Amino acid sequence: MGKSLKGKELGKNISQRKDGRYQARFINRFGQRQTIYANTLNEIRSKLREEQYNDAKEINVVSNNVTLDEWFKIWLDTCKQGCRASTKETYTIHYKRVQADLGWRKITALNLVVMQDAINKLCSDNARKNSKKILVDMLDKAVDTNLLVKNVAKQINPIITREKKKERRVLTVQETDQFLEYAEGTFYYNLFVLALETGMRIGELCGLTWEDVDFKDKLLHVRHTLCYFSKGGKYVFEIHDTKTDNGERTIPLTDKAFWVLKKQRVRKQEIIFKGKIPLEGYENLVFVTRNNRPTQQFLVQECMNLIIHRIQQVNNSFEAFTPHTFRHTFATRAIENSMQPKVLSKLLGHGQLQLTMDLYCHVMEDTLVDEMKKMERKCV
Repeated sequence: MGKSLKGKELGKNISQRKDGRYQARFINRFGQRQTIYANTLNEIRSKLREEQYNDAKEINVVSNNVTLDEWFKIWLDTCKQGCRASTKETYTIHYKRVQADLGWRKITALNLVVMQDAINKLCSDNARKNSKKILVDMLDKAVDTNLLVKNVAKQINPIITREKKKERRVLTVQETDQFLEYAEGTFYYNLFVLALETGMRIGELCGLTWEDVDFKDKLLHVRHTLCYFSKGGKYVFEIHDTKTDNGERTIPLTDKAFWVLKKQRVRKQEIIFKGKIPLEGYENLVFVTRNNRPTQQFLVQECMNLIIHRIQQVNNSFEAFTPHTFRHTFATRAIENSMQPKVLSKLLGHGQLQLTMDLYCHVMEDTLVDEMKKMERKCV
């Protein structure tokens, strides 16, 4: 039994401090001693009953003082410890969009209104979706850690401006031929051809080494990817495992792919003979810069933009595209040439067939015409 300053018994777990305020203590469900303060005896008794009720109903949290910024660091360093550094950098970018509005708030004080308001300020539905994903995962882990009772981020509506989903760019056969015609003789021509012949991601192409190329059996082994990202305020290269376990795969080389790799080997030797020193640890890359350094998407895109600009001087309807378009184009040509979807999924490094069909298989208008002609012949 606790006592007041005058020696009066106040009840179990309640006492009066020297400054006149009342305090109550009990061991909560987390095994922690929880202390409550109030100015009057009736108030402390009421607060104690409320906290003990919340504890019994498991609607209390282990701490009320953690801010979203503090939890983001814990979440990133602990819950996402196994993620690649480049992936963590992407998470940070998505979080920073809402950090100014939410980061300083205690996570127990977050509610749907303040979170929705922060999301509404973002520039696009895609940005909203990505930031919501981060918040949902962060707060899910906070619930699992008993820092929150409910994840209110799940109720955020990321669809505000309802932008029309942009159709993924796929090169027609004619556009592919025109691009390669204008790309002939450029520094990354061999990379462009290999991308179109294998459907490899740009990071996989940039991380390709000569050990991955089997000229004898005409096979290419995709084992890793080259990432270029900000780390500690400085941009660095790192070789990582493939995006998923299914990403590690073997691709049979077409004749065209085989010969551009032969040509690339000669080009790489020419760069070495010029005395260009490679970056330590990246000596055996297939595709490099003119200075024998690792290359990356930005440099490849710059080369592509120059080619596209030249094409647009004679064909102003030719639309710009990114290196990932080569992957979409490869998949579309494969389906048009009756490749089995399961085989295509394996070549692209997907674990699920549906992902391949939804993301990478596009029906070109000329294909629609050809297929309808087949129907017409059957109906005659």
